[in-house]
Amino acid sequence: MSQWPSVRAAVLLRALLRIGWRLKRQSGSHRVLSRAGWNDFVFAFHDGDEIGPRMLARIAKHTGLSPRDL
Repeated sequence: MSQWPSVRAAVLLRALLRIGWRLKRQSGSHRVLSRAGWNDFVFAFHDGDEIGPRMLARIAKHTGLSPRDL
């Protein structure tokens, strides 16, 4: 069983903003997030999209997100 739940994209985006990521620019549904000391991260989901546990785990590797941040 995965430690990651399924969440909506809007919930994930709020969690990323809460842990220090900032919206750098946006083009349609593609948002580029930036954080000091990290590479920019392209968040390419519509707010209502459901993001599964495997994708969350991949996103966490690039962003420093943890399950308790959600």
